[in-house]
Amino acid sequence: MNAQLPSLDQVKIAVIGLGYVGLPLAATFGRRFPTLGFDINAKRVEELRRHHDHTLEVSEDELKASNLLEFASDAEALKGCNVFIVTVPTPIDEYKRPDLRPLESASRTVGRAIGAGGVAIYESTVYPGATEEACVPIIERESGLTFNTDFYAGYSPERINPGDKQHRLETITKVTSGSTPEVADFVDALYRSIIHAGTHKASSIRVAEAAKVIENTQRDVNIALINELALIFHRLGIDTHEVLEAAGTKWNFLPFRPGLVGGHCIGVDPYYLTHKAQQIGYHPDVILAGRRINDGMGGHVAQRVAKLMGQRGLQTTRSNILILGLAFKENCPDLRNTRVVDIVAELKSYNANVHIHDPWVSAKEAHEEYGLDLVETPDPGQYDAVILAVSHREFIALGAEGVRKFGKPGAVLFDVKRALPRAEVDDSL
Repeated sequence: MNAQLPSLDQVKIAVIGLGYVGLPLAATFGRRFPTLGFDINAKRVEELRRHHDHTLEVSEDELKASNLLEFASDAEALKGCNVFIVTVPTPIDEYKRPDLRPLESASRTVGRAIGAGGVAIYESTVYPGATEEACVPIIERESGLTFNTDFYAGYSPERINPGDKQHRLETITKVTSGSTPEVADFVDALYRSIIHAGTHKASSIRVAEAAKVIENTQRDVNIALINELALIFHRLGIDTHEVLEAAGTKWNFLPFRPGLVGGHCIGVDPYYLTHKAQQIGYHPDVILAGRRINDGMGGHVAQRVAKLMGQRGLQTTRSNILILGLAFKENCPDLRNTRVVDIVAELKSYNANVHIHDPWVSAKEAHEEYGLDLVETPDPGQYDAVILAVSHREFIALGAEGVRKFGKPGAVLFDVKRALPRAEVDDSL
């Protein structure tokens, strides 16, 4: 006889991984159900117990309002929970292959705590099949329980957009799925209780996994097309943004813009799909071509800046270049997979002295993750070139005139994001 699922009034939730995805989820569930936010980072847990979130995704008031939410870094605290939601990162390794180690570790943690009737729900982005092929066997091995007899699984992909205060967890339709029809109904009802925008119940876990991974793959490929167009139009001496504005007057033209493609999703998730495709003998030409184009844009920006400097008689060797912004997107402290580092690396290959200023990000994290030391306050009049890489509101408030003050007379100003008026900068993508 199969173990009975808990009813909603019996639910005790554990959210495993309290980053950009897990914390908003735990805080929202914690207003409705007894919820334990678990993270192996004890410092992070202590911070959250003081109602402070350094990612800025959840406010102090929101954390205080989650009166059923507790935090722990000791796995023993997970005992007694019956719904385990895994929200750990799914990065890629140096060879651009899926790195499932965080997911596997979280699955071991779940396996040691789950009991009869428990449900393990995964939100992390994976390739189709990963939940049932890679994660469930670990839970079985650690728990001694049998899948779909003693415990169950679900998949409900995250759709968090870091730094976005308009599109929040509760206002974005949630895709849900389960390992049996009954579990699918349970998972759907659980999320429907907190998601105002409603849910979409997929027919299987594999369908839900595939839906998530193509969301970001589609965006990546679309941006790659625009980036390639920008490369072509630059060689033709045509302003890319003028072309896009003109084309955008047609009702069904998609409003993508050129730029750096980083972050924990768009620049990473396509490799999960291409990995699985290659496993089954299919080479995904379009997706990988898009990745190659997008990964090359940082180097392209640096080369454009170097050429502009050369045209003005400025040597890149031993020059001083200021980069404004290191985060992967504007008004957000998230450094994961930022492609600004590609600009830095290319400029350093010319033996330029590169300084980076970003008021949003942690200087300690920048050093630990990338070996980069940030400049807290750039000195005015010291730079041969200034690159506006990330359009934080602080930089936009300076305007082109304020940004130019960092440079020497005749310094190059390159605007990666076209955040400043075109006539007031020297070049942009």
